[in-house]
Amino acid sequence: MREIVEPLAPGLTRSWQLGEISCQVRTEFQELVIGRTAQGIALFSNDERQSTEYSQLVYHEALLVPALLLADRIERVLVIGAGEGVVSQLAVAAGAKHVDHVDIDRQAVRLCAEHLPYGYSMDELLRAEQGRGPIAMHYRDGQEFADRSSEYYDLVVVDLPDECEHPAQHNRLYETDFLRRCRAIGRVVVSQAGCPVLWRNRTLHRAWRRFRETFDTVVYFGSDEHEWAFLSGLADSNSEDPLAVMTARLPRLTYRPQTIDADSLIAGTVPPKSLRG
Repeated sequence: MREIVEPLAPGLTRSWQLGEISCQVRTEFQELVIGRTAQGIALFSNDERQSTEYSQLVYHEALLVPALLLADRIERVLVIGAGEGVVSQLAVAAGAKHVDHVDIDRQAVRLCAEHLPYGYSMDELLRAEQGRGPIAMHYRDGQEFADRSSEYYDLVVVDLPDECEHPAQHNRLYETDFLRRCRAIGRVVVSQAGCPVLWRNRTLHRAWRRFRETFDTVVYFGSDEHEWAFLSGLADSNSEDPLAVMTARLPRLTYRPQTIDADSLIAGTVPPKSLRG
């Protein structure tokens, strides 16, 4: 049995016991491990848990559903990261006619489709790579794709590993310059924003500051059954209460969330006191 020791904060780690390992490879961009844990099949990147069979839907709905509800319409969606493919699938289920899915690591996306019991199947991924259907898969750098895009999206989703304290190639996709570019091509922009717990919330505080510098309206959503928080930014100022908008639109959403209801929205959109000042 293999153990993966996941770093959480300075001096703090979490240990994962892995039984059967179906994939262990060094891609061009990361050390990827897929194996069986007590939470089902799980995906690890550079020793950090990215998703598990048990909790992935809670995570992905917390990322996507509030942002879907903030969008006036859901026809064109850009997804950056989210290599498992779940976000793209949920966007289509919510009514998106076209999803551009951008991930820098071709090998990792294909291994996820091959070994994970959630997200893309190999057949689905092949169709997306060939652009046959609502999802178009692009193996590109997310910043480069956004910089060169002449398209406008109803929703831009940025789902990456957490921002690192040490230099990492994906850190730049958390910076204000990249958020500004996403704002220029998207009506609503949502990003994984870190963890609200006291001993590991530095990335959340940085994300909160950057979003508030970039967007007229910022909506916080903290999952009530996961350890992550998410921020949605709206390019236009709107006098309507975002919570009221989301609550009113929830019953009409084509995709029916399994882990979020109206009460979840009420509870999850209150930022931690440390963010509110």
